[in-house]
Amino acid sequence: MAGWNSGRAGGNGWWRHRNGGYGWVGPLFWPFAYYDMYDYALWGDDYDTSFWGYGYGDIYAGMFTPYGYDDLAGYVPLYASVNRHIPGHAARARATPTAAFDQLLLMCGEDSRDIAGLPIDQVQQAIQPTEPQSAALDNLANASAKAAQDTKAACPTTISLTAPDRLATMQKRIEAMIAAVETVQPPLEKFYGLLSDEQKARLTALGKDQRESQTAQKTAGSLAQNCGTAQLGVTDWPTAKIGQKVRPTEAQHASLVALESATAKAAEMLKASCSSENPLTPPARLAAVGERLRTMLQAVKTVHSALNSFYGKLDDEQKAQFETLGLQQASQAD
Repeated sequence: MAGWNSGRAGGNGWWRHRNGGYGWVGPLFWPFAYYDMYDYALWGDDYDTSFWGYGYGDIYAGMFTPYGYDDLAGYVPLYASVNRHIPGHAARARATPTAAFDQLLLMCGEDSRDIAGLPIDQVQQAIQPTEPQSAALDNLANASAKAAQDTKAACPTTISLTAPDRLATMQKRIEAMIAAVETVQPPLEKFYGLLSDEQKARLTALGKDQRESQTAQKTAGSLAQNCGTAQLGVTDWPTAKIGQKVRPTEAQHASLVALESATAKAAEMLKASCSSENPLTPPARLAAVGERLRTMLQAVKTVHSALNSFYGKLDDEQKAQFETLGLQQASQAD
């Protein structure tokens, strides 16, 4: 579902994660976002790359998107109402909703209660909860459903066709995920705190069963090794390409240097936030998720601010050339 309509992304696109997933699918950043963070927090997995695979490479892809404008047609029904005045590009023809839009809804969490909802029956059967524990479990399930819906609400209803707008979309998505963590954290801590050691062991065993039943591709390695390393080696700052395409003036060049510095700072922030150890309990793992997301938000804001400054100094032709950088890199990767 993540590939271009032409299928060119079926191979090893440069924006692809190590576990085979993608940070961007059409206009959507982080498909199945709530599932990824909730599944890791609740069940845990030393080798899970779904959540921890997101990082600097996705910010890079947000700036230098591999998707062309026409490739996005059909992902959202409001495609025709998207700003038609993209610098250097004529208005695009109206596109009717396609199967891609239905897929986008699924990746946003349209069926979030089934995908991200807590398996109440299995948990109850595993731990045999007391009455207070059962009430706490119900509260956790309700919080989980609410957080999933709130995360879904941050999914795009329009298409962002410029780099600054894509990072703004990315920022909104991460902010919703942080809010989801804050919704689930208190009831999860309360529920887990009420469990006996034997019940906690049963819950851990249930998590192991959940992981073994999953058919998603896993990539072996430590949490630190899998932490946002999906695109290393292909996300170096494209100084030569920007110079060739954009031909910045001296004044623009100063802002470009500042942008490069901001992206390097963001990469270091995200690298430093990669833990070398996997937390052992669901509350601790969810807390680690929250910390990682807050670091990602800070990194995105850092780059977004510098990008706005540089992009705002470009004329329409330069902006149009800047937006072709990702397509050029995707072509070379193919």
